[in-house]
Amino acid sequence: MESLDPAFDLAASKWAERLGLPLEAEAEFALQIGREGLQLVELGQNAAGPIRVDFLTGAVAHRRLYGGGNGQMIAKAVGIQPGVRPVAVDATAGLGRDAFVLARLGCELTLIERQPLISALLEDGLQRALADSEVGPIVARMRLIVGDAIDILSAWDGEPPQVIYLDPMFPHRDKTSLVKKEMRLFRPLAGDDDDAPALLEAALALASHRVVVKRPRKAPAIAGKPPGYVLEGKSSRFDIYPKKSLKAKGGG
Repeated sequence: MESLDPAFDLAASKWAERLGLPLEAEAEFALQIGREGLQLVELGQNAAGPIRVDFLTGAVAHRRLYGGGNGQMIAKAVGIQPGVRPVAVDATAGLGRDAFVLARLGCELTLIERQPLISALLEDGLQRALADSEVGPIVARMRLIVGDAIDILSAWDGEPPQVIYLDPMFPHRDKTSLVKKEMRLFRPLAGDDDDAPALLEAALALASHRVVVKRPRKAPAIAGKPPGYVLEGKSSRFDIYPKKSLKAKGGG
């Protein structure tokens, strides 16, 4: 854990204590904090640039402004339609990009991320975005839980979510520099989601209306119950496991 500015030394110490990280250490990567927030960086020669969660600028902001609204495939996959904004759980939250799209469209979301460093980046990004007058109301619909999604879903207390969204780690073949940079950092931390079948089973047991699984377009479905239907795009697809029809309030 490193501070990039003396003004953030205390914040660095608090994160280091919370995550059990040394303030200075020889490692392949480092968690850093500075004026742009918390970031994860690869160290050494040929290292990629830092990764941080930023809901205010860059690709996420562009998608918020020009992403296509309810016509996006993810919106159709989770069942967004006139009068319907499902209450959802993103059980593999990662950097929160897909959850942010759904929150932008009006859904209330619980995000679950089990890798502590990734969840720290997400928590920091959510906190910074809350202070923005335009984006704050969007991220206010996103609640983060740190922990193992299978355990959390299995012990769920209260009203079940209508939709559970899963995007398990898979050997991506996307050639973009962003994906390559993230995979180089995330795979050593998170590994492959070998327990995806158990996660799907837990999601199907809890969701009241449907489970949605995002996959690379040519990847196999998660082992277990086959999806009811599939929405396919150019590089990815959504396997949909319907349980009950989503209807507008007052429509049953």
